[in-house]
Amino acid sequence: MQTSSNPARHPFIAMLMSAALPGWGQLYNGELNKAIWWGLGFFCLTIPSTVAIALYLPPESMLDGFILSGLTLLALWFGGMIDAWQSAKRKSEYQPYSWQNSGVYVLVFLLSNFFVLPIIMQFVRKYEMESFLVPSGSMEPTILTNEMFFADKRYNCPGCKTKVQRGDIAIFVYPNDRNQYFIKRIIGLPGEKIKISGTTIYINGKPLTLVQQPLKQGVQVTETDGKRSWNVVWSKPNLALPQTELTIPNGYMFALGDNRSASHDSRFYGAVPLADVIGKARFVWLSVKGNSIRWERMGHLLP
Repeated sequence: MQTSSNPARHPFIAMLMSAALPGWGQLYNGELNKAIWWGLGFFCLTIPSTVAIALYLPPESMLDGFILSGLTLLALWFGGMIDAWQSAKRKSEYQPYSWQNSGVYVLVFLLSNFFVLPIIMQFVRKYEMESFLVPSGSMEPTILTNEMFFADKRYNCPGCKTKVQRGDIAIFVYPNDRNQYFIKRIIGLPGEKIKISGTTIYINGKPLTLVQQPLKQGVQVTETDGKRSWNVVWSKPNLALPQTELTIPNGYMFALGDNRSASHDSRFYGAVPLADVIGKARFVWLSVKGNSIRWERMGHLLP
């Protein structure tokens, strides 16, 4: 139902409202149907679109997918602002509906930004994917210092198809401080006998080492589980580190950093409960060195 008053819609106000929240300006203009579609488009192109690209697109297509999604989001955002402006200009003789008042506008804005969006983000972070920052070089050369990556949360959880495997780069709760998360590579699985001697790791008496290659400082070792391989470095191969030899308890795993001479890992705090593994590193989405961006690392798939 519309009121008997006859104020015009202000184009600048409508545009600013759509800039703050796509669809909000259309709501101000009394175009409820358009407001819903502009709002749905915005929400779908932010979180759900990012999840779909990160988890379901082939690795070689992810960067293109993010660029296309970002450009589409910008086009929708500016398109919504222009549409709100133009629509408001046409409403010089306008009778507002009874529900069109400042209280409704504020309520919609608050519900969208502080209720709907946080709920969606919380669900995604818990069950789908989450972004993490690596502040140290303990996983070099695989993950560099100050890189941000997406972790797949559909991993090692009830009903999840993806289970813990050797070679996975896992995110887990740090045993000595349960308010922190650590990222390391899973090397040993429940019930296995692990032995570390020098730069060689043995699982049930079988070495993981495939190739050793000298570096300017240290040694690069290619390790394999027979199905896939990964590179690690021992920058100080003669450094006195714990020479581990143990049987991993049931329900636990043994994790090491890929920068073996500069990693605080299971050699120091022991095996990690599988129940504390919350995700698997998938790919780098931002890599920063000083004031510059390592563009070649964008979209880098983590082995």
